[in-house]
Parts: sequence; structure tokens; C-alpha cells
Amino acid sequence: MIDKSLFEKIKRIHIRSNKLVNTIVAGEYESAFRGRGMEFQQVREYVPGDDIRLIDWNVTARTGGAFIKEFKEERELNIMVAVDLSGSSIFGSSKEMKRDVAAELAALFSCLAVKSNDRVGMLLFTDKIEKFLPPKKGRSNIWRVIKEVLSFEPSGTGTDIAMALNFLSKALPRRAVCFIISDFFSFGYEKALKLINNKHETVAVSVMDRREYELPSVGYAELQDAETGETMLVNTSNEKIRKIFRIRSQKRLEIMHKFFISNNIDHIDIWTDAPYIYPVLRYFKMKEKKH
Repeated sequence: MIDKSLFEKIKRIHIRSNKLVNTIVAGEYESAFRGRGMEFQQVREYVPGDDIRLIDWNVTARTGGAFIKEFKEERELNIMVAVDLSGSSIFGSSKEMKRDVAAELAALFSCLAVKSNDRVGMLLFTDKIEKFLPPKKGRSNIWRVIKEVLSFEPSGTGTDIAMALNFLSKALPRRAVCFIISDFFSFGYEKALKLINNKHETVAVSVMDRREYELPSVGYAELQDAETGETMLVNTSNEKIRKIFRIRSQKRLEIMHKFFISNNIDHIDIWTDAPYIYPVLRYFKMKEKKH
């Protein structure tokens, strides 16, 4: 039984995602991620302006009138939404935690898949596989994805992105579009990400919080690693300490971006204090131009 507050939250995210899909995003998504090819639909009479290359000469010769072949895009893509539920996902310095934003993104990608008649599946992971739902059709998948991302209680707290990617490579027999939603704070996932990107169309969706890249000046504060539980007392009013923290954090971000770009891995940067729809739209438009 879902408690009332969770139910209302799921409902709110579902409605917002549907609205975005119906008013803004659907066309860009379908242009960015195309189907496997064109499927013959029907033959109809030729009208001026039609592409003469599509004329069906057999039917034309048999009937004495010009007829052309009509095709439709063969879609039914497999969309996989993989969400990192490690301890760092419950951090957030703005009004939303990273896990809340991840749920919104998972809902958006699921709604887009369902509206386009694609299959959608879900993987929840930490340093172990927490839950896997293979891709399938149906609007009920949207609700379930949102509910699981928001309320699932993982048994692990660490992150092993490589393990999750290797699992997906084996679990998805057909080519899929894989949205990997994580802060990508862990190490050692590079080889696995390159491998799955060769097999599937992979998009790294980085969900980040500003406070993970710049400390506020609030005096002595106890900082805790959300995944290991380790704590450290830090004087955040010390400009030198804040500068070192900022430089190291920015360096980590630069290394991540450089890896994505040099290996042709699509990526989207999402910040918890800014609307996620704009970077998603920019990505879809960029993807469309590549076709």
C-alpha cells in the first residue's frame, strides 16, 4: 500500500512529465532516436508533388494509373532507464534531492517511450543490482518506474557503475537506448561504458548539485561521504580549503566530460537547482542534427 504523500508525489511527477511530453518534447525525442528503418504501409494514387522514386511500377502498369508506395517508420525501440540509487543520490542543497530529479528524468524518458510506442525498462543499482525490469510496452510502466525510483530502499550504499553496465550488456539481447542516470562519482566505469556504448545507444545523464562542487562559508562543518559513511571536520570559512575543494571538484568534472567527448558517449548535465527540461531538449536537438 502506497502512503498518501508518496502517491501524491508520484502523481505530480507523472502529470508534469506527461505535460512536457505532450507540449514540448515528443517530436524532438522521435527525431533524435529513430526506429530501425522504414516499413511498407500501403499503395495510394500519385498526386503532384510526390516523390517519383516511390512510384510502384507494377501497380501502375496493372491499373493504368500512377500509384506510389507509402512507408512508415518502424519504431518500437527498447528504452532502458538505469538509475544510480547509491547513498550520494539522497543529497541535495536545493529544494530537490538528486534522487527526486532522477525520478523526474526517469518519468520523462518513460513517458516519451510510451507515447512513441517504444518499450521501456528500468534498472536500479548501487554497488549491486537492486531491481531490473526488462523493456516492455504499456502506460503502467511509467507509474512503476516513478514509484520504484522514489521509494525503493536499496540494500547497498556504494556505487559500482561498471557492474551495472556489464549487467545491462548481457541482459539486453536487442539494441537499446540506455539512459544512465548517475552523478558518476565512482571510478573504474570507463571501460564498461565504452563497451556498452558500442553495443547500445548510450546516454550518460549526470545529476549534480552545486554544493558538491563549491563549499559554502559556514565555519566548521562535518562533511560525510554519503556512500562510505566516513566523516571529516572541515573549516569551510578557510578560503584555501574552499579553493582546493573547488579546484578538485572542477577537475573531476572536466575529466568526466573529456572522457565522454573523446569516446563519443552522449551526455547530459543536469543540476538540481535548475530545470532539467532545457538541457534534455538541447541534447535532443543536437542529436537530431547528427542524423
